[in-house]
Amino acid sequence: MPFSLHFSPTPLITAPSPLSKPFFLVPYYHTLHAPKSPLCSSMEHALTHQGKQEAFDLRPEDSQTLPLGLRRDAMPSHVAVIMDGNRRWARLRDLPVRSGYEAGVESLRKIVEICCKWGIKVLSVFAFSSDNWFRPKVEVEFLMSLFERGMQEDTGIFFRENIRISVIGDLTKLPKALQELMVNLEEATKNNTRFQLIVAVSYSGHYDVVQACQRLALKAKCGLIEPSDINVSLMEQELETNCTEFPHPDLLIRTSGEFRISNFMLWQLAYTELFFAQSLWPDFGEAEFLKALLAFQQRQRRYGV
Repeated sequence: MPFSLHFSPTPLITAPSPLSKPFFLVPYYHTLHAPKSPLCSSMEHALTHQGKQEAFDLRPEDSQTLPLGLRRDAMPSHVAVIMDGNRRWARLRDLPVRSGYEAGVESLRKIVEICCKWGIKVLSVFAFSSDNWFRPKVEVEFLMSLFERGMQEDTGIFFRENIRISVIGDLTKLPKALQELMVNLEEATKNNTRFQLIVAVSYSGHYDVVQACQRLALKAKCGLIEPSDINVSLMEQELETNCTEFPHPDLLIRTSGEFRISNFMLWQLAYTELFFAQSLWPDFGEAEFLKALLAFQQRQRRYGV
């Protein structure tokens, strides 16, 4: 499902000015991340100071009361979510598919807020997989427009709440205006430290591993490294999750009663604890999230031992 937080009130902003050079034309080996043109300073200032209403409780995490049984010292740093069941949720209610995605947006908003309150540092969401490009054209076009509209509407909240946004995946397949909007949003929020939301768009685990191998091969071809230098550490520097301090999810949650990881973060999930929820994603809320976190805290992580 696409991500959008739909906080209120937040004004609609126009897409940033075009990049001087499309980021997807810059060779990967020049930098770990494509160059990004920041939002202009006047826009950033306006977004930072717009409105007086706060959407979240801004008290420090350690001053907020946790639900009974949940331990702050055992909280996962990074939670990943496969947000499954939006279309089924809509069909069960005789609603159009788009209504399922829109309902799923509200679930995402709730989970982001809970993460901020309970001290989880990173949330990764599987928003649009590489396989989703094979869905009906009208559905894909709706999802792309929902991405763009949501990011434009929600930019202000990311500044107010000190949230960093990172986008991973093959963005070259997205509409150019959406590419530029995502790149600018990443750049504008890169110094935010309270919480990081990683949105996987046009992403798959296979894609991530292959592009990392291609970048290492190119570095070897250019004489920057020797093939014998390639190890786990170098590989992880080239994976798209190099955007975060916590690249390996501690906990993966999949909704809708399915028991598979569907080509999501295949490398990064090597030692991740898995939790499969029966709820469809639009029905996934605080109670279900608490159940997953409690189950995680009751496990003994062995890291392959």
